[in-house]
Amino acid sequence: QVQLVESGGGLVQPGGSLRISCEASASIFSIASMAWYRQAPGKQRELVASITSVGSTNYADSVKGRFTISRENAKNTLYLQMNSLKPEDTAVYSCNAVQIRAGIRYAYWGQGTQVTVSS
Repeated sequence: QVQLVESGGGLVQPGGSLRISCEASASIFSIASMAWYRQAPGKQRELVASITSVGSTNYADSVKGRFTISRENAKNTLYLQMNSLKPEDTAVYSCNAVQIRAGIRYAYWGQGTQVTVSS
């Protein structure tokens, strides 16, 4: 079982920056991949960015060049650095972790953190 706790969300003006964090209760060495998803009101949840255990990253086209996903293994923490924020980035951002044990895939979710981009 892995518990994920996000933090760092808030209100930011368009063009501003914000870094959100996701702390895992277990060593992220045991986690195959981690990702950030977001869901805006009235919209489906979408993948924002993901990172594997070896550091390979993937980004949604809408955030490429603006967002950076990273993981700090020593702190069991996943980050999402968001720059040049736009109003359309407003959403609840949730952390996801995938752990594989004995060939079985387990997915875990955090409770989410609200990011609001508005002047």
